[in-house]
Amino acid sequence: MTVSASFSYDVFLSFRGSDTRYGFTGNLYNALSDRGIHTFIDEEELQRGDEIRPALVEAIKQSRMAILVFSKNYASSSFCLDELVKIMECVKAKGRLIFPIFYDVDPCHVRHQSGSYGEALAMHEERFTSSKENLKENMERLQKWKMALNQAADVSGKHYKLGNEYEHEFIGKIVKEISNKINRTPLHVADYPVGLESRVQTVKSLLEFESDTGVHIVGIYGIGGMGKTTLARAVYNSIADQFKGLCFLDDVRENATKHGLIHLQEMLLSEIVGEKDIKIGSVSKGISIIKHRLQRKKILLILDDVDKLEQLRATVGGPNWFGSGSRVIVTTRDKHLLASHGVDRKYEVEDLNEEESLELLCWNAFKDDKVDPCYKDISSQAVAYASGLPLALEVVGSLLFGKGIKEWESALEQYKKIPNKRIQDILKVSYNALEEDQQKIFLDIACCLKGYELAEVEDILCAHYGVCMKYGIGVLVDKSLIKIKNGRVTLHELIEVMGKEIDRQESPKELGKHRRLWFHKDIIQVLAENTGTSEIEIISLDFPLFEEDEEAYVEWDGEAFKKMENLKTLIIRNSHFSKGPTHLPNSLRVLEWWTYPLQDLPTDFHSNKLAICKLPRSCFTSLELSGISKKFMNLTVLNFDGTECLTQIPDISSLQNLVKLTFECCENLVAIHDSVGFLDKLKILSAFGCGKLMSFPPIKLISLEQLDLSSCSSLESFPEILGKMENITQLELKYTPLKEFPFSFRNLARLRDLVLVDCGNVQLPISIVMLPELAQIFALGCKGLLLPKQDKDEEEVSSMSSNVNCLCLSGCNLSDEYFPMVLAWFSNVKELELSCNNFTFLPECIKECHSLILLNLDNCEHLQEIRGIPPNLEYFSAGNCKSLSFCCTAMLLNQELHETGNTMFCLPGTRSPEWFEQQSIGPSLSFWFRNKFPVMDLCFVIGPMGKDSILFRPIMTINGNTMETQLTEKRCCLDFRALDYHILIIGTKYMKFGECLDKPLTKNEWNHVVVSIGIEPTPKDVIVKQTGLHVIKPESSMDDVQFTNPYKQPSFKEKQRLVDIVDCHRQFMQQQTTLVSLKPHVRQGGESFSLLPPQACKNNMNWDSNSTGITSTSSVQGYEIALQNLRLDMGVLQFVQQRKRLAILGLSQQRRMASLDLQQRRGREMVSLLSSPSLELMVSWQRRCITSVQGLQEQHLPSTIKQNFEGCNGIYEAKVSEMVECNSNDGNDNDRTSSPVEQLPMAKVSG
Repeated sequence: MTVSASFSYDVFLSFRGSDTRYGFTGNLYNALSDRGIHTFIDEEELQRGDEIRPALVEAIKQSRMAILVFSKNYASSSFCLDELVKIMECVKAKGRLIFPIFYDVDPCHVRHQSGSYGEALAMHEERFTSSKENLKENMERLQKWKMALNQAADVSGKHYKLGNEYEHEFIGKIVKEISNKINRTPLHVADYPVGLESRVQTVKSLLEFESDTGVHIVGIYGIGGMGKTTLARAVYNSIADQFKGLCFLDDVRENATKHGLIHLQEMLLSEIVGEKDIKIGSVSKGISIIKHRLQRKKILLILDDVDKLEQLRATVGGPNWFGSGSRVIVTTRDKHLLASHGVDRKYEVEDLNEEESLELLCWNAFKDDKVDPCYKDISSQAVAYASGLPLALEVVGSLLFGKGIKEWESALEQYKKIPNKRIQDILKVSYNALEEDQQKIFLDIACCLKGYELAEVEDILCAHYGVCMKYGIGVLVDKSLIKIKNGRVTLHELIEVMGKEIDRQESPKELGKHRRLWFHKDIIQVLAENTGTSEIEIISLDFPLFEEDEEAYVEWDGEAFKKMENLKTLIIRNSHFSKGPTHLPNSLRVLEWWTYPLQDLPTDFHSNKLAICKLPRSCFTSLELSGISKKFMNLTVLNFDGTECLTQIPDISSLQNLVKLTFECCENLVAIHDSVGFLDKLKILSAFGCGKLMSFPPIKLISLEQLDLSSCSSLESFPEILGKMENITQLELKYTPLKEFPFSFRNLARLRDLVLVDCGNVQLPISIVMLPELAQIFALGCKGLLLPKQDKDEEEVSSMSSNVNCLCLSGCNLSDEYFPMVLAWFSNVKELELSCNNFTFLPECIKECHSLILLNLDNCEHLQEIRGIPPNLEYFSAGNCKSLSFCCTAMLLNQELHETGNTMFCLPGTRSPEWFEQQSIGPSLSFWFRNKFPVMDLCFVIGPMGKDSILFRPIMTINGNTMETQLTEKRCCLDFRALDYHILIIGTKYMKFGECLDKPLTKNEWNHVVVSIGIEPTPKDVIVKQTGLHVIKPESSMDDVQFTNPYKQPSFKEKQRLVDIVDCHRQFMQQQTTLVSLKPHVRQGGESFSLLPPQACKNNMNWDSNSTGITSTSSVQGYEIALQNLRLDMGVLQFVQQRKRLAILGLSQQRRMASLDLQQRRGREMVSLLSSPSLELMVSWQRRCITSVQGLQEQHLPSTIKQNFEGCNGIYEAKVSEMVECNSNDGNDNDRTSSPVEQLPMAKVSG
């Protein structure tokens, strides 16, 4: 089904004329026509290679669905394949349906281009490469054919085998199924469906409609006019053909109100079961009938505009009401209604973006998708007014159709003051559904509190009404009337306009009788003319930031508040008054006045209900503050931020209800009264930025949750804590030069996070180990950080160890002597961040940190040696550790460390480890697997990136579906500035997929995977030099993993070339055996080591010493012998290469022998790995062996032997290059990201 219902044809037939035109396809066409199904069939005989005609393309676009008849020779016709590509483009772009018929053809041959389809495509490829005209375009065309065949074959269709059934019966079944599909009339979606495709896809992914398991219910919610119904109809049309029963219940809210729930149940049953005049006596009986009639039927049910829970309970009580595979969509304005009914899958309809908004406006205003250039600016204003609301764009565009620019400008100016009635009525539905108190707080927020922090809104509304309003705010969020973004309350522009219009309608002509005043010009008028009344409850004056200073100036006589006897909330920001108020009403509960113009409040102001008093940047002194504390004893919030005249905080012991006290950035504050430390209800206390404050009084604040002493540049000691304070969970101290913490710091019994930033020579308190819940310590840039020092009276903690599991000491100037102490105090640490420090080695005792799973040493430029590796380490990063020794790098790249598949390591290096059996040059490689996704390690060699910080994330593309992987919570990504080449190893267990891995998999068949790495932001000069892959055994069977296309076997020419390669390779092996037999001695660490002679290698590897090379031959036997010899020789090279490496590293005799035994087993595993014949894989492995052994020889062998070796190697390289060139001319498998023959360079890089 598609969004539009206007088609020229019901069915388009795609087929190979020479195969089926006068047989199966001709009979199918007649049967469809007899059934009244308008079918397009191309009657013209087209010669092979003819281009597809425009008329045919138009017929495809104008057909409701396409039937694809895949016969034996279908793929031999480039015309048929081009036609198929066009059909699949319509499927993707326009939602067209396809119905594949596999006429005496195995569907797997079509899906994977094997059998006759593989042969046909190979012939096309050979034709393209031999002519070499438009080669690039033709190869892209070939790739499109393959993709189209794969996608089409994945769609459910019919398979006909000759001799299994009568052809006319098979055709009858097809006609019946096609008839059922096209006889369902699609719903009208919209005159101009803009921005629907991506939103439809999102909802479809939530529905998982392709799965026949379970019953899924998805809720679509949002404000009125956002397009919920339009989206639901589009989704319905796109998936309706997958279901046996369909029902779209329009306007459930209105139908239930007018006709009752029984009517809804009758409509539902009538549409799905196809029976008219169904009568139900009661709702409970209707529930029973629905469950009985539909519990075995796969249905699609849409309930549009639901507003009460009882409507859902009567029509879709639970998933067990319907058959497996059923899907239900509910649209509503109330998100909480979905949660109450247990609907977990929800989608909030998004605003149209600016581009989509302009397109929809243009369709309605100009009947075109492009804006008239003369109307460009005014159209942008209309788009800004609508704020992405489709309803507003349609209404405004339609009303202004055919109007001049001046009329547009006049209309938009009017809409900003008085909204369009149609838009207002639709948006107001949600407001009308609110309770009275909820309506009030909605209007308060819409008119006066938009953009405020949520906590601030809660405080103001609680003070204003005298009761907590959290529940009411939650209701507004559920009904999409307001939103919480980044901790602030916001709402859609047109919802805000609606709220302000509702308030204006209460007194449209007299400003002084409004309950709420928010528009700055209206407030100035009321204050200047003294026209306020007792109706006014809230004033919020906040001049726009772009207003000139003179416009933000208020000229008045100070008497205006006398008439406002019920004024409860007064908020004044960014304003300048000619004088201060002579009177403030005693009804005030919230007083916030920035730059209050007087040094004191009016003497007759005695509000015993004043709860919030905020007078930042005022002229108050300590004396006036003392008067306020005695006068308003019910205060809960007191704010004197930025008050320069304030030198001390006086006695405020009378404010026992105080919850929040802030005096931030009081530059001249030098003293704080002891009473501040004994306010039992105080939750938030901030002295941020008080630069002259040298000491803080002792505190015993049992309710305190937040304490901020950051940027107090003169404060050197943390306050004494006189009793248990169990509500502080996080303590941040930034840019405060503390030198010590008191022993009483242990009274912060529930402290979990301690953050110290640029705190100078701060010394951690010894009592820190006595904090049972302290989990994280972040010390960033504390250049003189000192460890705890124990006094005589603190012996009790000497044997204790901290429970801290995350310790960050980045940029703390740590030296080598510091580490044993760090690890002694924090032996239970799980994550250790030590970046940007100056130490030269990690001590061996780090091996005792059995809990350590994350170790970050980035930018430790002096680090040379790592003497131990924690046994359970999973994440390790040594980015830009340019002094790290080769031996340490080799130890960290040891295969055994990564055999769990659950590690992520980053360290300097230019080549991936050799135990990665599959490698490629560049940022990606591919492989095939079946059954279970294999456990593996990925390796990327990344080049220098300059000074910019780069984020890396692995990407898996499975069967064409790209899936970005997310790394586990231990480290979300790798993010650092790489100044040189680095090796990145990531295990697949360490990663988690953003969506279910099983979705893109083809069951019981081979799945194609492309592994790559995503880099954000994408820089111009980042180089991904190499990509590697290692399959972890025995968790993953190599029988289920292949590195070349398993559906493509080596051709006769490829087998012949492999025999030629082996012949040349045997010459190289003979030379290599000679080299090894020289038994060069290597001295390392006082020991002398000899390399194994060739016979020992042969014995250890069970190599047949009588095996000899063969000459070029085309026989199958010669090919198999060549293949066997090449596998065995590679095993020998692996063994010899490892023997040399072990000797050079100078391992102890015991460890050396154990490692040799392990490598023998690995060599045999490698032989097993190469059990699948693959020319490219063999050459790739051989090149790795040559390159690695050559590097060691260049370091340790005499020059005469080197020359001899290079001569043999040159012959080998020339032969391989000849083979590669020949192979590329004949064409090969285009499913790979790069040929394995090209995957490793022949350059002589030292080992």
